[in-house]
Amino acid sequence: MQRIATTVLGVVGAPDAGRRRELVAGLGQGANVRAVLPDPDGAAIDRAVEAWREAARAHVPFVVHDADPLAEVGAAWIDRWDGAGDVGRMEVAVQAVLQRWRAGTVELPDYHLVVAPDDLSPTARHWHLGVLATEAPHRVVVVDDDHDALARAVRRLRSGRWWPDLAALLAGLDRRVPDAFEARPEERSLII
Repeated sequence: MQRIATTVLGVVGAPDAGRRRELVAGLGQGANVRAVLPDPDGAAIDRAVEAWREAARAHVPFVVHDADPLAEVGAAWIDRWDGAGDVGRMEVAVQAVLQRWRAGTVELPDYHLVVAPDDLSPTARHWHLGVLATEAPHRVVVVDDDHDALARAVRRLRSGRWWPDLAALLAGLDRRVPDAFEARPEERSLII
């Protein structure tokens, strides 16, 4: 992980992309916070690269964005276990983010602010609050879908262990099973 002087906050979760952008822009109104809003129509990894580039150049205590570098990985993992995707898509997404990470053009935000997790599907909720939170519990913060709640959450951020090396975090992802997963007969051999 590249260390920079700015604390980077990634807003992820249930609201649609427009609502996440509103929350980011609202939080960016603070004197010590800069909102970074990459092109919403760009590819997820390109948006994350742009957000990281802006965060690395920032000279404020906080940078907030909605460009999750693990968006495609998470979507592929969720689809895999919801029966809509396959391991191949997930492997491609993992390799794409690792390639950018190894080149130093993308990093995980210091904190994932998960907005309204109760509105997520069970598998999506497990991605954020299970897979990611297990790796760095204090780096995943649950927040209500409200500007004031988001600002309060930022003021109350706790320190804790850093995210593991991204390659280690994503290793064996195809074997990480959601809590609520009930294997179909043809997939039982995958869960060992």
